[in-house]
Amino acid sequence: MTAPIRVLLVDDQALVRHGLRRLLELENEVLVVGEAGDGAEALELVRGGLEVDIALVDARMPVMDGPTLVARLCAEHPEVSTLLLTTFDEDELVLSSLAAGAGGFLLKDVEPEDLVQAIRSVRARTMVIDEHVAPRLVARITQDPPAVGRRPVLTSPAGPPGAPELTPRELEIAGMVAQGASNREIAEALYLTEGTVKNHVSSALRKLGLRDRTQLALALRR
Repeated sequence: MTAPIRVLLVDDQALVRHGLRRLLELENEVLVVGEAGDGAEALELVRGGLEVDIALVDARMPVMDGPTLVARLCAEHPEVSTLLLTTFDEDELVLSSLAAGAGGFLLKDVEPEDLVQAIRSVRARTMVIDEHVAPRLVARITQDPPAVGRRPVLTSPAGPPGAPELTPRELEIAGMVAQGASNREIAEALYLTEGTVKNHVSSALRKLGLRDRTQLALALRR
């Protein structure tokens, strides 16, 4: 039997936490292991040894907000995935959360079955973005035309401590990814095979400790 996904609820409203707990406890594959009223309290629980697979985090909280908690957990406890659940869908809030390392971003009007599926996906390290937010986010990230035929001037973003910097070619390709170019467009522009481009992208993700192209684009745009 597969072990349940251990979830920590982080929200400054006790009523919301209670509702989420009752909802999630209906699922055999999910186990709510704790609750916290703000990011600082949640961080102390994890630091104190609470075993958590996913922190379900509100974005706006006193003491320590959601994006700050996400960044701290990513730095101190990378084994804990995070899923933002909020009533706010401002672009900057979404971008800051994902840039901090959140595994997903959902609005609180999400259907219960979709929330459970999102928890499964984030546990599997697959990024989840609310369907009402995703189109606008993609447009925001790719608002500049693809960098086909030109060379962006970029500096290598910071990766994990001790991680090697990107090579000039990796940085060039990463910059084109950040501007919305596909592997095929990059390959045609740089006279490379798609396989070579894919290898460079994978290498850049590994060096920077990122999971996918979306996080790479966010890192470069920061």
